[in-house]
Amino acid sequence: MTFSAADGGSALSLDLSPVDLVLMAIYFTFVLGIGFALRRAVKSSLDFFLSGRSLPAWVTGIGFISANIGAVELLGQSASGAQYGAAMVHYFWIGAIPAMVFLGIVMMPFYYGSKVRSVPEYLRLRFDPKAHLINAITFVVGSMLIAGVNLYALSIVLEALLGIPLIFAIILSAAFVLSYILLGGLTSAIYNEVMQFFVVLIGMVPLTIIAIKETGGLSELFAKLGSEHGKAFVEPWTGTGVGGANPVGDWIGIILGLAFCLSFGYWTTNFAEVQRAMAARDGNSARLTPIIGAYPKSFVPLITILPGMAALVLLPGIGTPGSGLEYNDAIPALMDKYLPPGVLGVAVTGLLAAFMAGMAANVSSFNAVFTYDLWQDYIRPGRPDRYYLVVGRWVTVGGVGVAVLTALIASGFSNISNYLQTLFSFFNVPLFCAFIIGMFWRRATRSAGFWGILVGTVTAVVVYALYKFDVLQFRSDLHETMWGSIAAFAAGAAAMVLASLREARKTDEELHGLVYGMEIRDASDIAARPWYRSPVALGIGVLVINAGLYAAVYAF
Repeated sequence: MTFSAADGGSALSLDLSPVDLVLMAIYFTFVLGIGFALRRAVKSSLDFFLSGRSLPAWVTGIGFISANIGAVELLGQSASGAQYGAAMVHYFWIGAIPAMVFLGIVMMPFYYGSKVRSVPEYLRLRFDPKAHLINAITFVVGSMLIAGVNLYALSIVLEALLGIPLIFAIILSAAFVLSYILLGGLTSAIYNEVMQFFVVLIGMVPLTIIAIKETGGLSELFAKLGSEHGKAFVEPWTGTGVGGANPVGDWIGIILGLAFCLSFGYWTTNFAEVQRAMAARDGNSARLTPIIGAYPKSFVPLITILPGMAALVLLPGIGTPGSGLEYNDAIPALMDKYLPPGVLGVAVTGLLAAFMAGMAANVSSFNAVFTYDLWQDYIRPGRPDRYYLVVGRWVTVGGVGVAVLTALIASGFSNISNYLQTLFSFFNVPLFCAFIIGMFWRRATRSAGFWGILVGTVTAVVVYALYKFDVLQFRSDLHETMWGSIAAFAAGAAAMVLASLREARKTDEELHGLVYGMEIRDASDIAARPWYRSPVALGIGVLVINAGLYAAVYAF
């Protein structure tokens, strides 16, 4: 393994054995094989964009979480584990799981029961075309920026493997992901995500065990980091007072900004995730999808944050200027240093699989929103379904091309998790404001959704700009996203209330199936079933597990 700091950046080189390369080749053959096998199943635009609403809950549930285990998890959260410490578990145990449970129990009946084909389409029904259009535009922009993050992460590994310049690694990565999405649409993406999920586990679990062992065990690792970086680095809630020293932020930002605004904004309105649940075969399966995904999500910090924290001990100088290692390099560098041939090939394949899953999720949701919510509704309405299927394929090609450009933007950030959280505060939080108020407040009027999204987005961008120009001070970039999200939600909510005072609300007939208390449930969603098929029972179970995991952190 070699590092170069000539440019002040990272030049990580991974040396794979022939066995490693053979294992990787076998995996990539399977990925393309799935695409070829499913290409005949794509006969309509609904098949291409939503898998014909035919997939079982366990498939969509694993696809749901696998779509999320991309760059933000493996590179981003491990980088943040090295930079910020144990407080990053908040992004999982209160910053993801409660929102996933809420999506399954409360919000999926609105999405699935109303038979909308995308998240923006719900806004058109609940509010008006202005809210629909602004959401479609912001989602298209945001999804391409996030797809670029996964593409950049994928290219980092390819650059290290093949020794080719970053831009060519980005283009090669994009071409591969494009091929299997074009072949089998969303179904191909989801089934590949299921396979990718298990490949990630096979690669990351051994790495985590070895890394912890090399540091002397969990207790020794926490003791070393606590003495060097302070208790706030190894105890999630320590130092989270308003005047405290926890690097992630204060408890107000964590509870209101992360656990509510950012978390619910991402998990309940991000079509890249919700699309997997919409592909389920019935209403109960759709509700189970995010809750099934919540169980493995609870344990993802063990294979991301823990290795990142271990990297501070095992890779001295990581993240410091001149070291040749950025925080983003934590996982690949640990893999190359500690994994033997064969295991290294599986682990690197797991990295590549995760990045492809993350990119595929954003591209497959981008093409659906662009085709249905922009092209069909505003540019070329009333065409045959076959026409929109063809458009969707071309849009997929164009979207991947745009992702190549946005990957270059992501390359300017040493910690891509910080970058992603900023994007979420810009695009997801204002949208969540419109959704949650629109679903639970019948008085919200037609124009309220548009003004909520617009004002919330502008507010988030202004807070970020003031922080970057040192007008506002925060403990870290992540702390800024929390408070920026609070400001965006508050401003968006105020704008919705003011807009609603100026006009009459929709009638109950117009709101049927769109607001709380008037949702539409299919037969599968109301039939009697055993506890292990109940979204409520399974949701409570995963919340209990998360409370236990918080307690376990302090045991060390």
